[in-house]
Amino acid sequence: MNDAIIAEDWIRHQAAYWPRNEAMHDLTSGRRCTYTEFDARIDQAASYLQQTLGVERGARVAILSMNDADVFELQFACHRIGAIFLPINWRLAIPEIEYICNDAAPHVLVSGEEFLEAATEVAKRCGTPHLVRTANGAASDYETGLAGAPARYQAETVAMSDTWTIMYTSGTTGRPKGALITYQMGFFNAVHAAQAVDITSRSKNLVVLPTFHTGGLNVYANPVFHSGGCNVVLRSFDPAEFLALMADKELHLTHVLGVPTNFLMSAQVPGFAEADLSHIESLGVGGAAAPLAVIEEWAEKGLMMQQMWGMTETAPLGLVLPRDQAINKVGSSGLPVGHSRLKICDEDGNAVGDDVTGELMIKGPTVTPGYWNRPEANETAFTDDGWFHTGDAARRDADGFYFIVDRWKDMFISGGENVYPVEVENVIYGLDGVLENAVVGIPHDKWGEVGRAFVVLKPGTNLTADAVIEHCKANLATFKVPKDVRMIEELPHNATGKILKHQLPRD
Repeated sequence: MNDAIIAEDWIRHQAAYWPRNEAMHDLTSGRRCTYTEFDARIDQAASYLQQTLGVERGARVAILSMNDADVFELQFACHRIGAIFLPINWRLAIPEIEYICNDAAPHVLVSGEEFLEAATEVAKRCGTPHLVRTANGAASDYETGLAGAPARYQAETVAMSDTWTIMYTSGTTGRPKGALITYQMGFFNAVHAAQAVDITSRSKNLVVLPTFHTGGLNVYANPVFHSGGCNVVLRSFDPAEFLALMADKELHLTHVLGVPTNFLMSAQVPGFAEADLSHIESLGVGGAAAPLAVIEEWAEKGLMMQQMWGMTETAPLGLVLPRDQAINKVGSSGLPVGHSRLKICDEDGNAVGDDVTGELMIKGPTVTPGYWNRPEANETAFTDDGWFHTGDAARRDADGFYFIVDRWKDMFISGGENVYPVEVENVIYGLDGVLENAVVGIPHDKWGEVGRAFVVLKPGTNLTADAVIEHCKANLATFKVPKDVRMIEELPHNATGKILKHQLPRD
């Protein structure tokens, strides 16, 4: 390793330091394990991958699975043998999964039984050497393989700069790119999360976002493992179950992170007003800005929602709003995390002053070194002095708090004026009866582009399109007011609950 800094094994450490602490609780299978037991299972998985399946250092181990204890075992087993962990979005179609497997060329594809048909077809098309079935702790290829794995394997020493995970971005504007996630990124993200939301060995986190996504894997699951706490693994999101788990005094969750949709939908569940959530210490929200109405709804229950900003390429935490500023700085994604630098630049790359909108740039130990097999993307993603282009439009106020205005690509120009859809959406959320909404730019003969709002109403609400437009006229400049409002039953979402604007009709 020469002078490289070694990436230490978090679970091995916790097994020595907190051996009896509960590491994980898989809600679907009922499996629970201490750090001693988790450490032993990871050893079995490492031996199975290396000694039985022939996974060598640097080889990719892909997994197509819903949230499951096995996902975390495989992630840390990859660390022990120097392999690269490759979680894949199970909502993708077979051709999309095929593209990823052709690009990353995994030596092993591990599949939950729900996705075995698709995985079998992909493995056949891509010539993947090994296909392994898991079954959430029940009898399977995986369990048989672990039980029969040799007692010994060759542990590999890895450096902080080595790649631990390849995580493919959503690819809404083209083919997905595999962001390289290093051990350094994982470590500093764990430090940032612990600082921002008080993660300790006593923390108990609900893993609700999918673990193929950086939010499910890295906020707060991996930081909790790093601190010796417990991760409670929820297989998939259901609003009523989500609320019930949060209110369960015996389970006693302390940390929960979701996207705005999770909290919007859970607040509509009967019994929300009566649910006692006083034991929860940190309620985080990311993926998009939470509307003020949602923040206030949960604040009435004594929970100050912490808005966060991050990307797959930043491991992900980059900004976190202190909980005591949740109302005073509503709309802000917070302050920079402790070991990263951020700035806002104009189109020429020059830093701008306070209250000026520009592109958010970030630099630090949690930023990806680049993309798998994408030298051309690496050239354009970074400045010559190492700053990463986030693609987010942002501004900073005089107190140093950052506000994510929108994605650059979502901004549209109406009559020569920039319109950021998030600003319009937040105004629409101020109307009683609005459950969700999304605003996009559409072509217009006179103004170039104008706004179209798609609005989902709460049950029993009779809000009209005209009422939405009138509300916007009373609260926004004329050029920002949507010229078209469409009431729809639901918005398209990805697996994390993020709204997929590119699927909304523009014609």
